[in-house]
Amino acid sequence: MQYDLIIVGGGPVGASLARAARGLAVALLAHEQRPPRAKPGVLDSRVYALSPGNVEFLRRIGAWQTLPADRLTPVHAMRVFGDDRASCIEFDAYGAGVPELAWTVEDTILQDALWSALEAEVLAPARCERLSLDADAAAIELSDGRSIRGRLVVGADGANSFVREHAGIAAVERDYGQTAVVANFSCEKAHCNTAFQWFQGGPVLALLPLPGRRTSMIWSLPHGEAERLCGLAPEGLCRELEAASRHALGSLSLITPSRSYALRHLSAQRMVARRVALAGDAAHVIHPLAGQGLNLGLQDARLLAQTLLERELVRDPGDLRLLRRYERGRAEPILAMDVMVGGLFRLFGSGSSAASRLRNAGLNLTDRLPVLKNILMRHAMN
Repeated sequence: MQYDLIIVGGGPVGASLARAARGLAVALLAHEQRPPRAKPGVLDSRVYALSPGNVEFLRRIGAWQTLPADRLTPVHAMRVFGDDRASCIEFDAYGAGVPELAWTVEDTILQDALWSALEAEVLAPARCERLSLDADAAAIELSDGRSIRGRLVVGADGANSFVREHAGIAAVERDYGQTAVVANFSCEKAHCNTAFQWFQGGPVLALLPLPGRRTSMIWSLPHGEAERLCGLAPEGLCRELEAASRHALGSLSLITPSRSYALRHLSAQRMVARRVALAGDAAHVIHPLAGQGLNLGLQDARLLAQTLLERELVRDPGDLRLLRRYERGRAEPILAMDVMVGGLFRLFGSGSSAASRLRNAGLNLTDRLPVLKNILMRHAMN
């Protein structure tokens, strides 16, 4: 079987690329025939805050329109607190002259929409065994004996990427020393479409607004503390979260059991090779404190699809010179976000009193500089 594009990975990044690459012969290789479907009335504990730029991308590929309106929440404001219980920076959509700063959506809801009208040929369940590259095509051998060929293979298969490894692309990894705990809660007070974040001298707590009086928690903690938190009874978890969030949303009740995953940083040394491109977590993984992980991956899909569809008619999709256009276009935005997130993680994780004074003063100073705040907002909204 011969394709223009073989996408390995059926998550939001791979599925959105498959939707965006219309006009090309596309094969999508996934572990499952399709992701687990969303259940009516049951919230997914994995929630994304999508930037307006990515919402527009999802709209262009026909996915956003199919999302149920009652499972979407616009974010109109964001409040970020330092660890001295006094410093704060606030972002406001109205002040920035935009309708919203972001939209929150559950993982299963998003994947339902992306998979609902896939035009790509889906090969699933598919387990990749071997990747070989030659002058004319790339070939993937599957565990069931099938073999497929394509002019370009895209690895959108996560941090433990088969494509990255078998294409010989090195990656630098390090452990953040933290585990993220996620869960959903009903809240006593209305969130007013506001996202909250608290830096806690290392740990980072975020609450994202969900439809109605509900909120999604992402709490990044040292591994042992995260394990302790996950072992608490629902009442105990709610009381700890209420205290840590300074009762911003009043009394809380757990509605989705907690889940956890270890946090690590990953940076591929290249995003492309001959007949290979990487996208999403296969290329870069950052700390969730800025909520930009999936946003970066969707931006990868946007630019890669644009690069392929706007190529010269005689240009092979797997041409390395073409793929380098994509790599160059993504280099600066990824580096800028990586530097910002890494800097915040180190600054707010430092235990020194000098660093504490600097970071908290910086929050207050930035809050008083509207121009700088708008620059930060515009960058995050792409």
